[in-house]
Amino acid sequence: MALRVPKAELPVELEENMIKQLGAVPENVEVLWHSPQVAQDSLQFGGRVGAWSAADASLKSFAHMAVATQVGCSWCLDVGYFQAQNENLDLAKASQVPRWRESEVFTPLERDVMAYAEAMTNTPPTVTDEQHASLLERLGAAAMVELTAFVAYVNLATRANVANGVTSQGFSAACEIPLATRSAVTPGGASAV
Repeated sequence: MALRVPKAELPVELEENMIKQLGAVPENVEVLWHSPQVAQDSLQFGGRVGAWSAADASLKSFAHMAVATQVGCSWCLDVGYFQAQNENLDLAKASQVPRWRESEVFTPLERDVMAYAEAMTNTPPTVTDEQHASLLERLGAAAMVELTAFVAYVNLATRANVANGVTSQGFSAACEIPLATRSAVTPGGASAV
């Protein structure tokens, strides 16, 4: 897929900062820069979301990649895996998120968080009272509110990237463990054989 909106030229200082942080300028920022206010607000909000600390970073990382897999945002999976490496998260687990239902590396809590992220991502959302209550009991109110808001933000970002034609830039190529590919999943969430 090609970008549906051409890249805009970024201010030199912003471009240099992006290269220092990530090694390259994210194409989604270049696309959003056609509206500098949207781009700056998005970067600022994303930075604030990234600073939240009530919920475990690994759980949020897995939730992010589960949403990205479901929505089909290869850019988000790419950068999510790159960020997992930079945050010293478990890369063997992170690499298996696209096939989390079949993989044996995840704890029950991690699986429940990814199922919750997917249920929030469904249109319409399919979160159940039982699913929410179970996570609330294990995570606590502050972490549950944070996780829910985080998954909502990730939906915003992943859907914008997909709609704008932004795809993987190869950020995860710097990591040693390749991302697993997603198994075919039926609408009910079961793997298709």
